[in-house]
Amino acid sequence: MNLSHTHLHEIDAVANQLADAARAVILPFFRSPSLTQDNKLAGGYDPVTEADRAAEQEMRGLLAQMRPDDAILGEELGYTSGTTGLTWVLDPIDGTRGFVSGTPTWGVLIAVRDAIGPFYGLIDQPYIGERFIGTPTAAHMTGPSGPSPLTTLPPRALSQATVFTTFPEVGSPAEREAFQQVAGQAKLTRYGMDCYAYALLASGQIDLVIEAGLQAYDIQAPIAVVQAAGGIVTDWDGGPAHEGGRAIAAANADIHKQALDILKSCGQ
Repeated sequence: MNLSHTHLHEIDAVANQLADAARAVILPFFRSPSLTQDNKLAGGYDPVTEADRAAEQEMRGLLAQMRPDDAILGEELGYTSGTTGLTWVLDPIDGTRGFVSGTPTWGVLIAVRDAIGPFYGLIDQPYIGERFIGTPTAAHMTGPSGPSPLTTLPPRALSQATVFTTFPEVGSPAEREAFQQVAGQAKLTRYGMDCYAYALLASGQIDLVIEAGLQAYDIQAPIAVVQAAGGIVTDWDGGPAHEGGRAIAAANADIHKQALDILKSCGQ
């Protein structure tokens, strides 16, 4: 879809209003001893809190007023059809395990996609006050230190790279082994950052994020932000990653190839 500058500016304005509203809803719940949560995963632990639900409801309410003809895909409330060819992809709290643990590494994810994939992405960390935005024309962040552009790291050897993933087990045993083959050649491996890892990648702090078991709402905003900052995001076969599953986000095409060659050699 060919969006005009005016249309893109309107989308950006709405997205920032959604993020502001989600911040206001979520922050009173963060580190609150009265926070209530449910477990969505039988035989495991996948929490959802009253903050998740309230934030998504608030964002949907605003979209009903400002963009009533667009579709919506949200983690908590599912899919609502639209007629414009645009879909707002919402994850009200990406990293709910971190949220309930009190760590400020969770975030609000807002993406807008067309038939090709996500072209606008916003990652917001309300407690720290940082917001990362990627559009077809620019990538920037705002935060306590003021606004600044986003630019990913230049190429360097995998032996000098920093790689992130959320869960130490990554996915299946085979996926974990493939990840470990990459991590074993990297300089530093870190865990548990959820969407904030992609923000760090777009900010030029790290080189790689490799994950498995993602949903579309987990990855679409990070894709748009990372790519706008100069990075690349694909699945583990080098194809599109916006429907979820396995994803590798890289600071540049060179480090992406180094890591992807290893993942492919593991037969994944």
